[in-house]
Amino acid sequence: MNATSMEVGAVRKDMRSGCPINLSLEIFGDRWTLLVLRDIIFTGARHFRELLAGPERISSNILADRLTVLVDHGLLTKADDPSHKQKVTYSLTEQAIELVPVLAQLSAWGIRHLPVEEEYAARSEVLAAGGPPAWETFMDELREAHLGPRARRQPAPNGPTVGEQMQAAYESTLHR
Repeated sequence: MNATSMEVGAVRKDMRSGCPINLSLEIFGDRWTLLVLRDIIFTGARHFRELLAGPERISSNILADRLTVLVDHGLLTKADDPSHKQKVTYSLTEQAIELVPVLAQLSAWGIRHLPVEEEYAARSEVLAAGGPPAWETFMDELREAHLGPRARRQPAPNGPTVGEQMQAAYESTLHR
């Protein structure tokens, strides 16, 4: 058993089995958890109200629960927002950032097999077109934004960031 599985096991004692798919589904197997991570990763949402405003209209009690689960499992950290005493800022951890390839593949599958709306496919298509190099670059952008500039693994490339490219692709669908 590695350190990560022991940490997860330490959080919950009622896991069904030690299978890696089962253990992952114990965290991500509900309707909302990956959507909360999606909004933090792809739209830059960092506060409760921003996450509450997502297109699926998660209820506040479910969102609060999922944020607690993600913090408890080490996928998010939370800190007081210095700009507002009653606000909390959520940040991705390295564990959550490492989900980018999984989310990119899940989204690419959805685009190929489901009736996805163009505006929701736009960001994913940028990642799909760029493949693993784009995923790695985007993950570094997230590391810088959530963990600090020293968390980058590679120097920032010249030109628009992958995040900026995804946002531009999304915005271009809104003006059609």
